[in-house]
Amino acid sequence: MHRISTDMPNNTMQFHLRRQEERLSSLQAKIGGQTRLNALRDDPLAASHAVRYESYLSRLERFEKNTLYARDHLNYTDTYLRQATDVTQRIREIAVQGANGTYAQEDLRYMAVEVNELLKELVSLSNAVGPDGRQIFAGDKSFTEPFRMIEGTVQGGRETMVVGVEYRGAGASRKTEITDGTYAALDIGGGEAFWAEKMQIFSAVNAAEYRVTTPGAFYVDGEAITLHPGDTVQAIVAKINDSAAAVKAYVDPETQGLALEGTSAHLIRLEDREDSKVLQDLGIIVANADPGAPNWNPTARVSGGSVFDMVLRLRDSLYRGDVDFIGSQGVGGIDLALNNLQSRLADIGSRGERAEMTWKRLNEEIPQVTAALSRESSLDFATAATDLAMMEFAHKAALQTAAKVVPPTLLDFLR
Repeated sequence: MHRISTDMPNNTMQFHLRRQEERLSSLQAKIGGQTRLNALRDDPLAASHAVRYESYLSRLERFEKNTLYARDHLNYTDTYLRQATDVTQRIREIAVQGANGTYAQEDLRYMAVEVNELLKELVSLSNAVGPDGRQIFAGDKSFTEPFRMIEGTVQGGRETMVVGVEYRGAGASRKTEITDGTYAALDIGGGEAFWAEKMQIFSAVNAAEYRVTTPGAFYVDGEAITLHPGDTVQAIVAKINDSAAAVKAYVDPETQGLALEGTSAHLIRLEDREDSKVLQDLGIIVANADPGAPNWNPTARVSGGSVFDMVLRLRDSLYRGDVDFIGSQGVGGIDLALNNLQSRLADIGSRGERAEMTWKRLNEEIPQVTAALSRESSLDFATAATDLAMMEFAHKAALQTAAKVVPPTLLDFLR
């Protein structure tokens, strides 16, 4: 026989009322939070799926912003490169016109004046600043003006003119992640975009007996070449050729010195690591207090000029009235500059097209993942509102029933 007391009905009623209030409170919290997963115990499997969906969705949104920035940045770059190509094309037209031999010396000087102004416009385009305040063609030195004009006098000129243009930027290594583990290059350095000839560097130092004495490294176009004690110049040549740098190395058969040649028209960037002086010992570069200035060893033979060098040669030949030079090396140099500009334009256009296609794909994928997340965690408001109304009605009915069913206690009699 079970033990019965007057307190048991009251405790039982209290227990069930508290459970009903807990369920009611939980449903109200879900409606307020607009989710059916307030705690992991609500649906552990759905909660684990939702966490993964939310993480993936946040990455997709980050990738979308990255691709949008890359697309816009590449569009700005493309615009300035096209303008530079148009200016260079106009310079070529002047060169062809001046090479036909029918113009007087004074007419050629007038052409030189126009070429000089177009040269300034080219420098202005190469120093273009994007809407984010960064120099477009400065590479990693985003806030450094990449090209510096050097002024002086020119034979036949009537005023101070540009006699040289130095590149003070760096290589382009900025990348942005557009999908998991996949990166897209953002920039193109001025040493690539505004170059005309393949560079060649010949050291005058005989390296036949050279040996590396301490571990170290140097950089070729930003690619690290690691060295070990005992490495010969032939080993250094092999390591450069095996790297990703667009540079071919070999030993000059005449001087037995290290020779470097670009495989494409660009400024070869060379730098010894802080713990190494290999390139200095081989007579390629010298220690330079000004990181932005050229650091070639004065004894090394360096060839291969920029777009500006080609324009300067043409302008000076126009001032001299050297028709033969204008028609041969003058036009030829501008053609090299145009070829490189068009090649870089194609590269930038391809990168921009990739960024555009990736951005479109992400914009299709984000709604799909959002829908999957919604299926796992979102609340059906129609069902929730109906359940809430039923639970509130049941709770009121339970309270009314409890008021009638719970028997009187001693406290009731004491009143």
